Amino acid sequence: MCLRNKYIFIACCALFICGCSSLQGGFWGFSPLKDRQEYVRARNLYNEQKYEEAVNELTHYIYKAGNVNRREARAYRLLGMSYEQLNQLGKALETYLEALEFHPNNIPLLTAAAALYQRTGLIDKSQALYQQALDHEPNNLEALAGQAENYRAFGFFSQARNYYDEFFKLNPSASPQYRARYASTFLNQGNFEQAFIHITMALSEDAYQPDYWLISAKASFGLDHYEDALKAINTALDLAPERKDLQLYKIIGLYQTNYFADSARNARQFTQKNPDNQLGWLLLALNEWKLNQRASARTHLNKAAMLQETSFVGQVASKLLQEWK
Repeated sequence: MCLRNKYIFIACCALFICGCSSLQGGFWGFSPLKDRQEYVRARNLYNEQKYEEAVNELTHYIYKAGNVNRREARAYRLLGMSYEQLNQLGKALETYLEALEFHPNNIPLLTAAAALYQRTGLIDKSQALYQQALDHEPNNLEALAGQAENYRAFGFFSQARNYYDEFFKLNPSASPQYRARYASTFLNQGNFEQAFIHITMALSEDAYQPDYWLISAKASFGLDHYEDALKAINTALDLAPERKDLQLYKIIGLYQTNYFADSARNARQFTQKNPDNQLGWLLLALNEWKLNQRASARTHLNKAAMLQETSFVGQVASKLLQEWK
């Protein structure tokens, strides 16, 4: 009996030693300890913004072994993110798509690839991947918000809000950027009251985003709250004084509210700095016409028309020249 127990004890010890050895080599599907350390090192490089070094580390980590079972989804995703940080978007997409061959239902990979498709304007491909993620995980916040943006990009604003509604239900304390995007869907449909309500909610959490103030200005103009609109656009310009779109929108806002002299003054300043901007010359001409400065208005209108005759602004300017003879 004692001899038998002795052999059982020896066998157990052998199994234990073998098991420890196997675990170090990746037994049960785990990566070896050294490999895990390599991944951690790559992640640290990424966090330190050393993206090229992270790419090198991750490429070696993923491809050094021929066994595809060791190609971890998290390593692929970090490699793709590193390429994105280096603005090598093609490489990033290749990485995500290759990873999805081995991990077709991995949610972080699906949403990463979908977001990159969205970023590069391939909305239909983005939509398909976000939907695949939602099929597996209906409450995934990243997929809900991403799909909402896809529908917004396609111009299906009501459908976009359906996704945002679900997103806010699951995440009521979401970042104000999502509330601002939600507001823009109302703005695009001419529902200025709802647009104003939701952009005001976004501004209550973050009042330092010029785009939020621009949405607020547009909503206020739509509601005929002209003074509020002008205050909003001025606030946006205080935050981003070099943005040409905001400068032009202020000129338009002043023109719409019959402040022709102020609008013309801003238009002159704008065209001096941006002599190739057609819209600037057109707006200057419109204001001068209202101020009864007819000769100057025709000169600047002709300038707008000649810069690019086939553009929309050029065609408008050419038509007005015929009317102002």
